[in-house]
Amino acid sequence: MPGEDEAADAFVEQVAHDWREAAQLNAAERALCEFAERLSQEPSAMDEADVQELRAQGWSDRAIHDATQIIAYFNYINRVAEALGVELEDFVRPWGERPNDS
Repeated sequence: MPGEDEAADAFVEQVAHDWREAAQLNAAERALCEFAERLSQEPSAMDEADVQELRAQGWSDRAIHDATQIIAYFNYINRVAEALGVELEDFVRPWGERPNDS
């Protein structure tokens, strides 16, 4: 259904733009977004309390491990792309731009 696809796209765009404003996120998802943001912006400040907060929200150790690996990978690959001046492919549109806007 096109309406469902548009709603899903809008939700993903909202989370990517500012996850704090995405009303559909539950407490566990918000905790994971906070963890991802902190790991991305202040990796040296991470400590056991960050992991404990995820556990308190119901995340398993396996889920925390997997999320940490994915977050770290995206941080790594984005830094490599930035350092080497890699440009986006033509088919990748910027967030917020609709397919017919360009």
